[in-house]
Amino acid sequence: MITRLTHTTIWVLDQAAAKTFYTEKLGFEVRQEMKTEQYSWLTVGPAEQPDIELILMEPGQPAHDPQTEKQMRELLAKGAIGGAVFQTDDCRKTFEEFSGRGVVFTQEPAERPYGVEAVFRDDSGS
Repeated sequence: MITRLTHTTIWVLDQAAAKTFYTEKLGFEVRQEMKTEQYSWLTVGPAEQPDIELILMEPGQPAHDPQTEKQMRELLAKGAIGGAVFQTDDCRKTFEEFSGRGVVFTQEPAERPYGVEAVFRDDSGS
């Protein structure tokens, strides 16, 4: 029986740039970082939620053939592959804070039936 989600993947175009974005602009902490001959493993997460790890992964080997990797990179660059939904105590305040750090929002905070929502893209387009 599955009891919880511990990791989820956010596809990125450049893992080093994504690390900078998620740690310096969003304030996440690095959880795991290692390199093997086949791939580079990097996970981050919000300090307040130690039980979840976001895998910042570039498309490519060993999981994807060259054609699939190319297609995924094109879709990422277009912003067609979504990332995640994050929660904050004050969406408008976080919007101002992140905007000041250079985070690009595609939607400013707006009232929705479920609460206040703002949408940003990471440096890979997600």
